[in-house]
Amino acid sequence: MKREYPDQPLVGVGAVVLSGDRVLLVRRGGQPSSGKWSLPGGLVEMGETTVEAICRELAEECHLRIRIAGVAGVIDRIVRDEAGRVRYHYVLVDYLAYADSEAVTADNDAAEARWVEVDEVERLDVTEGLVDMIRRARRLREEGPR
Repeated sequence: MKREYPDQPLVGVGAVVLSGDRVLLVRRGGQPSSGKWSLPGGLVEMGETTVEAICRELAEECHLRIRIAGVAGVIDRIVRDEAGRVRYHYVLVDYLAYADSEAVTADNDAAEARWVEVDEVERLDVTEGLVDMIRRARRLREEGPR
């Protein structure tokens, strides 16, 4: 499956893993957005549900087991090159989740993984839409699934 200059949009998943007033973030090791802080996650593989995919991705990226609480949001991530061609196109399903442990180890595509105070997130170099998705997840946590 070709990620750069794909023939069709790719489906990805992410998790807003909350623990009190902290959120789990990973610093991306690969493109797109290399070096930026983002939600842990990745692509859905053939034959797996989005929930199975995010649970697998958290285990691979952070060595963490999670419990899914609901969908925080769905966003489109389209990155174009200088000529206007679509270089990356993802449809991302982001879940609110809770961890079974607070011990995390960065692995796979993550250059670093750590818990960050939610109020500190805006001071980091983050991917587009990250702060809004964390707000959505916190609202879902407070209001409960609809």
